[in-house]
Amino acid sequence: MPLKVYNSLSRKKEIFKPITDGHVGMYVCGPTVSGESHLGHARPFITFDFIYRYLLHLGYKVRYIRNITDAGHFEEEGREAEDKISKKAVIEKLEPMELVQKYTNLFHWAMNQFNNLQPNIEPTATGHIVEQLNMIEEIIKDGYAYVANGSVYFDVEKYNTDYSKKGLPYGILSGRNIEDQLETTRELDNQDEKRNKNDFALWKNAPPEHIMRWKSPWGEGFPGWHIECSAMSTKYLGDQFDIHGGGMDLQFPHHECEIAQSAVCNHKMPARYWLHNNMITINGKKMGKSYNNVIKLSELFTGTHPILTQAYHPMTIRFFILQSHYRSTLDFSNDALQASEKALKRLWEAYENLNQISTLINPSVASDEELDLKVNKLLSEFDEFMDDDFNTAKVLANMFELVPIINAIKNKQTATDVLSSATLALLLKK
Repeated sequence: MPLKVYNSLSRKKEIFKPITDGHVGMYVCGPTVSGESHLGHARPFITFDFIYRYLLHLGYKVRYIRNITDAGHFEEEGREAEDKISKKAVIEKLEPMELVQKYTNLFHWAMNQFNNLQPNIEPTATGHIVEQLNMIEEIIKDGYAYVANGSVYFDVEKYNTDYSKKGLPYGILSGRNIEDQLETTRELDNQDEKRNKNDFALWKNAPPEHIMRWKSPWGEGFPGWHIECSAMSTKYLGDQFDIHGGGMDLQFPHHECEIAQSAVCNHKMPARYWLHNNMITINGKKMGKSYNNVIKLSELFTGTHPILTQAYHPMTIRFFILQSHYRSTLDFSNDALQASEKALKRLWEAYENLNQISTLINPSVASDEELDLKVNKLLSEFDEFMDDDFNTAKVLANMFELVPIINAIKNKQTATDVLSSATLALLLKK
């Protein structure tokens, strides 16, 4: 069965065919290191860790790029744009790069706690200012950006007019059209500089009090949020690559703007498959600083957040996330995490029991053929479920069906010859 992935671009499952046989280029939007990562941030990084691992399992050579956002002007939907790094550096009375290092270290520590594999390359926005400037200059040269008071803005309306004819309209990923966006866009900062409300910053002029600043052809300033990912994905994965990943909240505006920038510079859709994980919610609300419902990862591990009734092991958090399909909403509660803790313990105990009974089973033919066939079916479905858009929830459901069978053999409630040695070998391999 070939691997199928849900492509947010086409809004359907597609057979995965990499651009180059045997090789996969994957870019995942990484953390903004202006503060400590929280539970909501854990989901995309655990999600794309198991996707990365499964691609490796299938035999692909994967180049996994996950960026660090350590500078930039953030234009989140419905919120006033700001430079989070500089703002937080002032609050904590640290140099911006000191702040960045502090929270990058904390992020890496948390990823290690989750047993996440490291990406192949982890580029930073501040380390790629030259690439961003070059891309901005090219966009201006092609007529899709303009300079206003030392800032540079992407001309969304002109882009949409021209690139709709090429099959790459602005809104192609999120399904939004410009007319709807104009009606719902709030008046945010510097709107007087923009030709249209939808235009977004490629480069921002730095006011005198701004700490992080770089020289540019338009004066001293700092990059917009979206340009870094276009510049870095192009540098390390080329004009077009296989997979672009991130949280569902990044579809608009971030990934939409990436597509527009990259299309102008590289004349094609940057990624063939766009994969987005859904959110972790608390009482139905997205977890985020703007909702004042953030639970930091260190608080989860130590149980120090007021909403928590206990500390939770990082593997419990990972297991909690894997129990739901990555595109499903996952609602947090202490009860849900405690249930995950107990379920994970059951699996570990069954795994230990399996290792203990492995020396007891050696018949070439099972005495219970029906049970042997059932176990084989449950095991064969692991790959089927993972090939069906990485359905870890169904894989774990099958694992729990195997638990009582393993435990019964271990506790001598079932004869040791009910399974064949071939089935046991497959069970141990899986």
